[in-house]
Amino acid sequence: MAQFLSQSWFDQVAALNAQSGELNLPPSLDSLVLNATVEQGAPTLLHLKHGKIHQGHTDGAVSTITIDGDTLSNIIQTGDTSLAIEAFMMGMIRVDGDMSAVMALQSAKPSPEQKALFKQILAVTQF
Repeated sequence: MAQFLSQSWFDQVAALNAQSGELNLPPSLDSLVLNATVEQGAPTLLHLKHGKIHQGHTDGAVSTITIDGDTLSNIIQTGDTSLAIEAFMMGMIRVDGDMSAVMALQSAKPSPEQKALFKQILAVTQF
């Protein structure tokens, strides 16, 4: 187990990403590239590309989401997407860029392969 967003956690996520192979995502999710800045002490930068989490920001992202670490941890642990909407409405999540691309995440249907990868990541994550 590794502390969420630590270097060790990113290393384990990278290894799981490499092992997972093709995620067979719907085109709208497969082509989506988002940066995220997690504010908890020093900001942590990550991005979502081809349905996988990677360390750092990347070029070509359509949006950058800024969120505090506690809110992100809560959303991930509960799996309750309504918490993300509530946090956005309360100003706890900021979106810079294409808002429609971020909103599309709500209705995106992850593939069985992506769900399996997410379960593996959760299994190595200590919040």
